[in-house]
Amino acid sequence: MLDQIGFLAPDWKDLLEIILVSALFYRILVLLAGTRAIQMLLGLLLLVGFYFLSRVLNLDLLRSLLENLFEFGAIAALVVFQPELRNALAHLGQNQLWRRFFNPREETAVAEEVAQAADELARAKVGAIIAIEREVGLGEYADTGTRLQAKVSAALLNTIFSPYSPLHDGAVIVRGDSIVAAGAILPLTQFPVSDKSMGTRHRAALGLSEETDALVVVVSEETSQISLAVRGRLDRGFDTERLVAAIAGGQPALDMLSA
Repeated sequence: MLDQIGFLAPDWKDLLEIILVSALFYRILVLLAGTRAIQMLLGLLLLVGFYFLSRVLNLDLLRSLLENLFEFGAIAALVVFQPELRNALAHLGQNQLWRRFFNPREETAVAEEVAQAADELARAKVGAIIAIEREVGLGEYADTGTRLQAKVSAALLNTIFSPYSPLHDGAVIVRGDSIVAAGAILPLTQFPVSDKSMGTRHRAALGLSEETDALVVVVSEETSQISLAVRGRLDRGFDTERLVAAIAGGQPALDMLSA
């Protein structure tokens, strides 16, 4: 009797394996959530559901067709998902925990460059919006702008948002220590905004922070204020030091902002 119910009392190895597999599936879903591949994955799951239904109902023709399809499914998946797989593998190296383990100063350096650029743009009364990717991918928003692959620097950000730059009227998207897109279009918030002084940039920052976990820095050209949108909330009046702390300070700093 004990042997038959022994599986109900897993040892520490079983628990460790469950945690690792769950974490792996979670990371895969997070990576796919930022791409169009999630729709293809849902279609694949639908085919798997039809296959099990054909076995239950003894639908031999449908089962045979699906079995032949699945026989070459691995090769087909490599071809169809090739761009997403490449991006996912590259994105693994940019994972927040991975970056902190191997280069704990990188995130602070990026935060300092962004904060310096925001301060210089605010002094010059130049508007700007900078979205910093975290766990949820921003690939679909980057596709709406011009793709770049340049290291984050205050000088480059100032150049992009210069009024004479063709990319100034849009958002810059930062992934890791790189600027991956400029002139990107972000979704506007769908909720009513009571503060009528907020322009399109602030509404776009709120909209992106509502749909993703990104940190969105906004510089107002009218008031020269620096704001930060996170989790659907916009906080204003940031100086350089406070902005660096919010971007590089990790979860505790963000929790204080949202409190």
